[in-house]
Amino acid sequence: MIPNHKGEIPAVLLLLPFLPGIGLGLNLLAGANSTWLIATFAALSLAFILLNLYYNQFRLYKNRWLGGVLIATILFLSGWISVTRYGELNKSDHFSKIPSKYLVVKINNEPILKNGLLRFTANVEESINNGKKTTTSGTLLIAIKDSGAKNLYYGDELLIPAKYNTIDPPFNPAEFNYKQYLAYKNIYYQAFLYQRQFVVLRTNTGNPLIAGSLRLRRQLVEKLKRNISDTGAFAVASTLILGYRADLSPDILQAYSKTGTVYVLTVSGAQVAIIYLLLAFALKFLDRYKHGRLIKAVIIIAIIWYYAVLTGLALAVCRVALMVSMVIIGKSFSRYVNTLNILAISAFLLLLYDPFFITEVGFQLSYLAVSGLIALQPIVYKWFKFKNVWADRLWAICSVSITAQVIIFPISAFYFHQFPVYFLISNVFVVIPSALIMYSGIFYLLLPQIPHLSKSIALILEKTTLLMNKGLAVIENMPYASIDKLWLKPTEYLLLYVIIFSLFYFLYDRKTWPLKLSLFCTLLLCLNLSMKKISSSRSNSIAWLNLKKHQGIIFKNGNEAIVLTDLKNTDKIFQYSIQPYLDSCQVNNARVYSLNQDINTPWLIKKYNLVQFLNKRIFIFDGRQQNDVPSQKIKTDYIYITDNPYAGLNVLNSGFDYHTLVADGSNSDNLLSLVKQQAEIKGGGYKILKRNNSFLSVSN
Repeated sequence: MIPNHKGEIPAVLLLLPFLPGIGLGLNLLAGANSTWLIATFAALSLAFILLNLYYNQFRLYKNRWLGGVLIATILFLSGWISVTRYGELNKSDHFSKIPSKYLVVKINNEPILKNGLLRFTANVEESINNGKKTTTSGTLLIAIKDSGAKNLYYGDELLIPAKYNTIDPPFNPAEFNYKQYLAYKNIYYQAFLYQRQFVVLRTNTGNPLIAGSLRLRRQLVEKLKRNISDTGAFAVASTLILGYRADLSPDILQAYSKTGTVYVLTVSGAQVAIIYLLLAFALKFLDRYKHGRLIKAVIIIAIIWYYAVLTGLALAVCRVALMVSMVIIGKSFSRYVNTLNILAISAFLLLLYDPFFITEVGFQLSYLAVSGLIALQPIVYKWFKFKNVWADRLWAICSVSITAQVIIFPISAFYFHQFPVYFLISNVFVVIPSALIMYSGIFYLLLPQIPHLSKSIALILEKTTLLMNKGLAVIENMPYASIDKLWLKPTEYLLLYVIIFSLFYFLYDRKTWPLKLSLFCTLLLCLNLSMKKISSSRSNSIAWLNLKKHQGIIFKNGNEAIVLTDLKNTDKIFQYSIQPYLDSCQVNNARVYSLNQDINTPWLIKKYNLVQFLNKRIFIFDGRQQNDVPSQKIKTDYIYITDNPYAGLNVLNSGFDYHTLVADGSNSDNLLSLVKQQAEIKGGGYKILKRNNSFLSVSN
């Protein structure tokens, strides 16, 4: 455990204050002026240097803690400064701050064609306004709907109109925050281009190494596609071997996610380890020569980093490439290297390059998993002893799977809201197929196209991938394969980690205080979850969702819900904007109806356009009323205006006695202006959902 190895892991101890600095910069004052931060950092650094120079004169050996406090504060400030300095929106030459009619952009990643749209990110290098060019900075997300754009490639320079928009925030509760996700990648604006709205100025202006690697990867992907007929097998093989995820289907992703094996679809440590072993075996003969070990180290490190570039510089690959490089260098000079120390150094270097990496789920998962395996897996492995070699090896694999799953469970539940029940079975199952796919895939790609041999290797690759896909699909469909709807608050997430680490510390050191802490935190967590569940089961509410051109109202009664919408529950928008809210509310029985259907339940009755939900009345005003004025005013709490009922608006105030008007995004802007006027004339409230957050009203 870590307490017994403090002297071996100085990088881990130095990383600890650096991470909170980055976190504070991201969550509190990332956009603040960093001048005073830099001044404080410089002053403290100078004080630290002077104190070291005059160590004896100041008798600092009596206050050794002072040096530690200074180092921790300096590292904390450096993390904070790195965020403020790295944020592109804080720069004065960001393209959004400079008036322009046209932009010169350079494509900085591999364009992906999906559903008729070509998507890529680009560096904005110049703005053009009235013939004047200005150098700019910043990243722009671009989507092009034009068949002529399919030949665009990394490094191409384009001239485009300066018409871009901010990224929409999440409008509905529990919806994925795509705006924040892109902001952490320094992307704040997007542009949609159509036919003939761009001009290619230059081609192949990007980094030659990256451009060549991406071209090679595309050729290798095409080589895989030639001899693998099954689309699912091809998608998994190209993802696992080359990190090419463009062809992965949602069904395959779901199968791997629900069985706890989604890491297989992320090019990471396993793939790099296989390449390292192959290279070490092939270059073993160099050890006989004087400088052979050094030459071997240089070759292996160069090829591993080239593979990292080939896979799109995935964070997990960069982490492992850094670790392997340091281990190889240490062994080449016969040095002992602590793995936790190497892990901390690789994290520090990656975060110095881009502090926003810390927001990546893959970054958090990979570092937590590897750290947990290094520190905690030996404890789990000692639980059982087997004399049989094969039983011992099987338990070693199981101990790795158990440790990794326990360590990543809180963060996985926090982000993905599920827990794979049969993770042990699925993780043991994928060990051999995934290794066989990697070995056969690398062998197939390295060999020239030899008619019978290439097809034989490709057949092995395809059948192995199909076997793995079908096996995981079977596990996914087993009874109680996953626990869903795990929506954790940050406090619950942190409590889980306190429970896990204190329990492991008790198992390691057998002291009672970690066990008491673990039991106390478990009690707090259970109380918190119970109160949350009771509160959810007793609450009733109406949620008016912003689904753009679509309609959506959720009536929640305890753990039941009725959804009025024109969407099916299998539609992408339903899964993206409606289902997360239902899951976050712990709804276990949701029924979906269209707005034209009548409903009769103990707690909700809908007849024609009138809805009675507990003590609230809602009238759906969708244009079928036209100019028909009711003989007497209809008393209702809410009027839901949808489907652009322009002709009948004049009956709102004359035919209804209402409290609040709610208008969705299917209405035109002109009609929404009239809705506001009607509400203001009557003196009632109104809520416009178009380009606004959803509206939540509580019924009790």
